[in-house]
Amino acid sequence: MYGGEGALIMVFDHLAFADGLGTGWWEGQRATWQARGAFSPIGPKGAFQHQLPGNVEGAVSSLYAESAHERGWLFLDRALTHAEYEALRTSVPTWITEDRTYTDVLDAYGPPSVLFGGSSPRYPKTIGYFTAQPPDPPMFFHLWNGVEPGTEPPWPPRYDEAILLAVRQGAGPFHDSFAFTPQGRRLRPEPHRSRSA
Repeated sequence: MYGGEGALIMVFDHLAFADGLGTGWWEGQRATWQARGAFSPIGPKGAFQHQLPGNVEGAVSSLYAESAHERGWLFLDRALTHAEYEALRTSVPTWITEDRTYTDVLDAYGPPSVLFGGSSPRYPKTIGYFTAQPPDPPMFFHLWNGVEPGTEPPWPPRYDEAILLAVRQGAGPFHDSFAFTPQGRRLRPEPHRSRSA
């Protein structure tokens, strides 16, 4: 919310220095993301732009949060128990077969572990659910509100509340980590949009 990816890199630089990691953390992180397919010529932002419409800053922040959690740098607002996490993980594939809103996510899964974006239900955001300790990969809910590509005017957004486009389970191949709602499949950027959408 305050400075985008540049601010995240600066914070990570400071945390890496404090942990004695030196300047090599970025090269290692970039190599990890590249191996997963989560890094493009313009960084993680480009990888997310192939999956989600609109501003993807909150989504990019979620990738940094995964790394911060693995290193013990992320302080969670709420840590899920392993049982809560398993209930969330196993219910998501069926739950997202219908379109959902920000309120639907909170009603179903409770307050998030971390929020990327403003607290107003109207605006786009990414919310994440984590257990206290890895290796349970976090689950991220990517919510969007805007106008559809090619339509005018750019304001006001189409919906009174942000809608869920996709749930991403951290870890593993980046492209395969996304599960889309019907609206998410419809709004997915062109090369990846489902032919049946």
